[in-house]
Amino acid sequence: MAEAASDSGPDNSHKKGDVSGRTPSGGSALTAPAAEGGAGDIQLPAWTKALGWCGVAGLIYLLICAVSIISRGFAGLGSDAAHTMFAFAAHPWVGLSVGVLGTVLIQSSTTTTAIAVTAVGSGALPLQGAIPIILGANVGTTVTTSLVALTFIGDRAEFRKALGASTVHDFYNWLALLIFFPIELIWHPLEHISGTLTNALYGTDWLPNPAHFNFIRAATGPVEHGVIHATSHVSSTLGPLFTIVIGAVLILVAVRYLGKLLKLLMVGRARDILIKAVGRNAYLAMASGMAVTVVTQSSTITTSVLVPFAGAGILTPAQVYPVVVGSNLGTTFTVVFAAFAGVGQDAKIGLQTAFVHLIYNLFAIFVIYVIPLLRPVPLFCAESLARIASEHRWVLAVYLGTVFIALPALVIVLVGVL
Repeated sequence: MAEAASDSGPDNSHKKGDVSGRTPSGGSALTAPAAEGGAGDIQLPAWTKALGWCGVAGLIYLLICAVSIISRGFAGLGSDAAHTMFAFAAHPWVGLSVGVLGTVLIQSSTTTTAIAVTAVGSGALPLQGAIPIILGANVGTTVTTSLVALTFIGDRAEFRKALGASTVHDFYNWLALLIFFPIELIWHPLEHISGTLTNALYGTDWLPNPAHFNFIRAATGPVEHGVIHATSHVSSTLGPLFTIVIGAVLILVAVRYLGKLLKLLMVGRARDILIKAVGRNAYLAMASGMAVTVVTQSSTITTSVLVPFAGAGILTPAQVYPVVVGSNLGTTFTVVFAAFAGVGQDAKIGLQTAFVHLIYNLFAIFVIYVIPLLRPVPLFCAESLARIASEHRWVLAVYLGTVFIALPALVIVLVGVL
């Protein structure tokens, strides 16, 4: 693990002869598929490859649709509950727990953050109460990617690789929270810096509303609306539940067959191109993660799509790591853009709340990733959890149930209700 940690830095460049050899995680993950059944030696006909890549594109589209469907299902089931919880989230520890649990329910940190920004912009929630919610939402959004990794649970080796890649997002956000939440409680740097930035930019009208160019939403809309329409004929509770189940089944199908296709197709030149795009330079990978998330308006989609690549051994957790970091930053722009369109007496403070999310993630990148001291910590924790959970499957259930549901709910009950 020490080797894994030391090789996860931003300069992930490899010598030309090492593209399919040593990886940033210090293992031979990238050589594994070639060794399994001689996959690296199979030469598929051109028409078979073309059909295969069409299948990959279709399955990725299905995966994106499935994530959106689950988000809509949870939103229909849990958004009212989230609004209700925000009403007593003035205590910072309660607000933090509301951010985590609310995002787990809604399955979208953008939605949770947007609700918090809207609540501040309407005067229903003070800025100091919204900041812990935003920090908690950053953590809660990671649970979906871990659930995607569960689709590999039938194969111990694939499950370990997929879980290591998915939970690096968890531990990166937990570490950021551990560092910045106490600092914000004591000195309020996020509040002060966001206030200065808002005073400089508010009213300039130079940022567009992302709702006007959400191409991904337009592309997935027909499937998403079809499922919503199909489940709308049952009760208001069962409808969202059926929607969630359908989305989960689609994820299971998409990830399972995507992994099989990738093992056949991602060999030779195709594999080298992907590794160079994601693993050759970490900062380019970070920029790619940010750009894809700005387009999809969901860090969950960005990170979930990478999990099958990791499970198939094509990408390592260390190569996924910077993409995750970039996606964290990319998800902040949606709310910032939307906040510029706010009107009314408290619209300015709503924009300041959106800037808190952006500044927090910029600080996290600098302190955790750019500075080498803390950079290996999330990767080491993710690979350690993956190693243990691959041997004892119940460990993952305890981890997810405790940190994402039981602990936040307990804090809300004990501190906010009693």
